[in-house]
Amino acid sequence: MFLHARCFAAALCTAVLLAGCGGDERGDKGKALDFADQDAFPSTYTIPESKPVLIRGATLLTGTDEQLDNTDLLLADGKIARIGKGLKAPKDALVIDGHDKWVTPGIIDVHSHLGDYPAPAIESSQDGNEMTSPNTAEVWAEHSVWTQDPQFALALAGGVTTLQILPGSANLFGGRSVTLKNVPGRSVQDMKFPGAPYGLKMACGENPKRVYGSKGMAPSTRMGNVAGYRKAWIAAAAYKKKWEDYAKNGGEKPERDLQLETLAGVLDGLILVHNHCYRGEEMAVMMDIANEFGFHIAAFHHAVEAYKVADLLAKNHVCAAMWADWWGFKHEAFDMTPANIAIVDHAKACAMIHSDDAVGIQHLNQETAKAMTAGQRAGFDIQPKDAVKWMTLNPAKALGIDDQTGSLEKGKMADVVLWSGNPFSVYSKAEKVYIDGELMYDRDNKKRQPHSDFDLGILDAKGERP
Repeated sequence: MFLHARCFAAALCTAVLLAGCGGDERGDKGKALDFADQDAFPSTYTIPESKPVLIRGATLLTGTDEQLDNTDLLLADGKIARIGKGLKAPKDALVIDGHDKWVTPGIIDVHSHLGDYPAPAIESSQDGNEMTSPNTAEVWAEHSVWTQDPQFALALAGGVTTLQILPGSANLFGGRSVTLKNVPGRSVQDMKFPGAPYGLKMACGENPKRVYGSKGMAPSTRMGNVAGYRKAWIAAAAYKKKWEDYAKNGGEKPERDLQLETLAGVLDGLILVHNHCYRGEEMAVMMDIANEFGFHIAAFHHAVEAYKVADLLAKNHVCAAMWADWWGFKHEAFDMTPANIAIVDHAKACAMIHSDDAVGIQHLNQETAKAMTAGQRAGFDIQPKDAVKWMTLNPAKALGIDDQTGSLEKGKMADVVLWSGNPFSVYSKAEKVYIDGELMYDRDNKKRQPHSDFDLGILDAKGERP
């Protein structure tokens, strides 16, 4: 919730500036700039009308540290309407026998590149990394998303209802991320999670220094990385002040700069920082930089050494997105422990599973199970009711949408997965996946399994068309 408080304060500040200039009859004052630019490419996602759904007698993992056995769940008007025993079904409700089945909130992957790196992986469609400058904060991941990527539907079959699409990690500042509902869309705006804050992708360590050092330019070291961050934040602070002065005093209107606009949005608390960062000491440095310039890091991603700074993560309210057992593929990813997520969780920090992978996203329940088991073997008392939030509520917190989704609570979006059994068993599968109460995937009904145009194959250009 700390993220929302920060965003709200910043939004209130912006609103005050707008109100201040709007009431000026002389017209000699300027207009504040919306650094987040939320209205430039607005969400066109709409919630379809659907019948109420009552799931009877299932085992519910709520995402709020509760396991409710033999309990009913009612979905109505796109929301979670009621949770309890012996609920009465509305007249037009679809009733599902949930006995021997489990229900969780929809899975949220905080780190994905679907659409930007679609399948098949051919060079002409690989649009996730703008590797032309160490700072490309001006690019937006949503403008590369190919909505026909068949990997969206595969992720849905694994229970993923929401996902953040991030730019790649070649640059110090990679660009803006976008949060999507995992629904079919003609345009990316049809998939955009309404009102979700934008993110800014940053990267520590080997990637930026390797990419640009090999070109004979800065950064070529980790100290070069840090110098690049600080230089950019100084410029962003000056840009932000220039617009604030204009809003307060009027005068000549500043020229818009898309790169600085995104960074100023972070300083305003409207855009959330998602920071690719493996090593513990680098995460500590990044938190110091955030404190120096007065912004907040929402989450470190690929945080292989998060266990070394778990207390600092908790103190600074920074989430950590981790893999269960993916490590050792480069030097900065070597010092791994399978108990990483459990240790971070034990320190009362916000621990998350993530994929960064088109196949891994289809099995995040199993990745969570591996991390839970590793934690148990290390001596931590972790049960399914505790671990489920690593793939639901905590990612929602990192994305700034936990007041709307991520847990089974009355009034939240009806983003729900019905599993054939314990979701942390390798034998269990997602049987039905609901997004805003609409049945988006049904393993037993092919008519309720989305397919993109790509799945239809290439038509014979000379052949007969129906």
